[in-house]
Amino acid sequence: MLSFFRAFLDEGNESKQTVPKYFLIMNKILVTGGAGFIGSTLTEHLLKNPENFVVVVDNLSTGHIKKLVLPQQNFKFIKADANDRKELSEIMMSWKFDFVFHYAAVVGVQRTLANPLFVLNDVEGVKNVLELSKNTGVKRVIFSSSSEIYGEPVEYPQNEHTTPLNSRLPYAIVKNLAEAYLRAYKKEFDLDFTIFRFFNTYGPKQSRNFVISKFINHALKNEDIPVYGDGLQTRTFCFVEDNVKACISAFENDLFVNDVVNIGGDNEITILDLAREIIKLTGSSSKIVHLPALEEGDMRGRRPDTTKMKTLYNKPLITLQEGLRKVLEEGLFELKYQ
Repeated sequence: MLSFFRAFLDEGNESKQTVPKYFLIMNKILVTGGAGFIGSTLTEHLLKNPENFVVVVDNLSTGHIKKLVLPQQNFKFIKADANDRKELSEIMMSWKFDFVFHYAAVVGVQRTLANPLFVLNDVEGVKNVLELSKNTGVKRVIFSSSSEIYGEPVEYPQNEHTTPLNSRLPYAIVKNLAEAYLRAYKKEFDLDFTIFRFFNTYGPKQSRNFVISKFINHALKNEDIPVYGDGLQTRTFCFVEDNVKACISAFENDLFVNDVVNIGGDNEITILDLAREIIKLTGSSSKIVHLPALEEGDMRGRRPDTTKMKTLYNKPLITLQEGLRKVLEEGLFELKYQ
C-alpha cells in the first residue's frame, strides 16, 4: 500500500498550499526549525518510520538546508518563518498536521545576549503554533525548551518540578513564557503538549557558536582556545543521537503527555577540562587563553535530573569522549560548508 500512494506525494511539492490528493500516511508532522542542528537530526529519525510524513519549516536564519540529508519521499521543506502568522497559517491550514514539533528559536548565548528583541520575538512563534494547532486539529505540540530557564543552580540535580525557574535573560524568559502558554492552551482548549528541556547537546551538525564545536574548530586549526573566566563552570553534555532517540520515544509511546522532561547528559565536566580533552583528542598545539567572564548568561553549573529521560531511553548514553570522536570522524558541518 505504501508504494502505491508514494507516487502521489510529489503533488504536494508545487506549493505550500497544495496537499497530495491521496494523503494516506498515518502521521502528518510539522517540524519548525527543522533545518537546525537538533531539528534536522530529529527529522531524519522521524522519517525512518514510513508512516510519517514530515514537513520542515525553517527561515534559514541560523539553519542550513544542507543539514537535511533526507529522502525525497515522505518529506517536504518550506522556507518560512514560524514567527510570521500569515506564512505559518497558510502551511498549517493546508496540511492539517497531526503533530507539531516546535523547535524554531534563536539560539546561542552570545547571539541571544546581543539580540534581545530578536529573541523575544520568538514568543510570537509559540503563540502562532498554539493558536493554529488548536484550530487545525493538532493532537499534540512538542516543544524544545532549555536548561537556561533554571538560571543559576539552586538545586542539584535540576529537577523538572522542584527546581525554581528564576532566570531573567531574554532567551530564558521566552522559554518560560512558552511553557506557560502550552499549559494555558491545555487548560483552555485541551491541546496536549510535551516539553523537553534540553541541556547542552552537541554533534557534527552543530554551529560553531556553541562550546564544543567552537573548541574543536580552534583546536583543528591550532588556534588559541578561549575560555571565559576561570573555566571552572560545569556542564553536562548529551550527544544529539541520544537526545533525539529519547524525544522520539516520548512521541511514539505517548509518554509524558502534558508534562516536562529534562533531556541531557549525566556527567559534569568543567569547561577548562573540556578544552583540555579536545586538545588531547585532536593532537592540537592550541593553548587555552582566559577571557574576562561574561557579565551574564554563563551559569556556574548545570546538571539535569534525568530520571524521566531514563524511562524513555534506558540505554547507556554516549560518553563525551566517544561523542567527541564521532564529531571528529564525521567532521564539523561548518568546516565542510563554510
